[in-house]
Amino acid sequence: MINVTKPFLPDQEIFQQYVSDIWKRNWLTNNGPLVNELELKLKEKLRLDHLLFLGNGTIALQIAIKALGLKREIITTPFSYVATTSSIVWEGCTPIFVDIDKSTCNIDPNKIESAITEDTEAILATHVYGIPCDVDLIQKIADKHNLKVIYDAAHCFGTKYKGESVLNFGDVSTISFHATKLFHTVEGGAVITKSPELLKDMAYKRNFGHDGPEKFAGIGINGKNSEFHAAMGLANLEHVDEIIEKRKRDSLVYDKYLMNNANILIARPKISKGVSYNYAYYPVIFENEEKLLQIKKTLENNLIYPRRYFYPILSQLSYVTSPKLPIAESISKRVLCLPMYFDISNEEIEMICRFILRASNYEKQN
Repeated sequence: MINVTKPFLPDQEIFQQYVSDIWKRNWLTNNGPLVNELELKLKEKLRLDHLLFLGNGTIALQIAIKALGLKREIITTPFSYVATTSSIVWEGCTPIFVDIDKSTCNIDPNKIESAITEDTEAILATHVYGIPCDVDLIQKIADKHNLKVIYDAAHCFGTKYKGESVLNFGDVSTISFHATKLFHTVEGGAVITKSPELLKDMAYKRNFGHDGPEKFAGIGINGKNSEFHAAMGLANLEHVDEIIEKRKRDSLVYDKYLMNNANILIARPKISKGVSYNYAYYPVIFENEEKLLQIKKTLENNLIYPRRYFYPILSQLSYVTSPKLPIAESISKRVLCLPMYFDISNEEIEMICRFILRASNYEKQN
């Protein structure tokens, strides 16, 4: 069986050494030494000013929204994971959806200004599949209209724009370290900001608002993460360059068989100039939904399980309202993420591609 992804696991002896040290200290959570070490090493690795390690990427979004004091409308994308929208609604704000760019699958910045009202307070955009949004134009719009910018950078570990981590853009960027990500801490996430004041406020918020054992700096929540999760992160961090390089090679194998092949019409999201990509996913966009469904069925009949990621679009959730967004709706019906993980072999990728091409040839012949 080949799943769409599989978690990377480090050498057990290295991980167990971290765990053994946890046992000796008997310090399991509450900003322990491994959490601090992981935060420091992540900042060094990604060249970030400030980073807070959190329980997951969803609480990161919620803390970012709360820390920026957002209470009204937030312009956002319909093409993302559900946490992007649910976090906005959970925090009592209203998501205002605008359509996406058909070439990148990211929010179309040219459609943002027409959605701005007197109640608009922020833009929350997702770097879809780890491909950066047009951060320059989005920031220009935000500055013009005095809006805050949050980036859902859940997929962006290692992605750079103009030589700088894409996590450095916006007022706050959030990231996920879930087990399915190329760098993970089993469960986890982080908030990143260049503002020391905002960092301090988010640090309070992740720990119930505590400012000492008997004092509170304001409202907070339990957004902390444990020493065990930090241990997994520290063990995995040693391999992250190798992981990204392997994903790049695997993407090139997929490209060799699927791109520019006359037997199948597919497209890939465009990666803009100046981007150093992390190869977080391998999404393909088919000509129509019928072809996607036939190929998906063929793969599943052979115990290969891709994922319709993202489907359906978030503007169709039952707890939001939105106008029609034709580009996002069309791409959502036609995009499929193919298996991509560290120990997938060239032979397995070639087999996946053969099944896709075989199904496409069958359609062509019939």
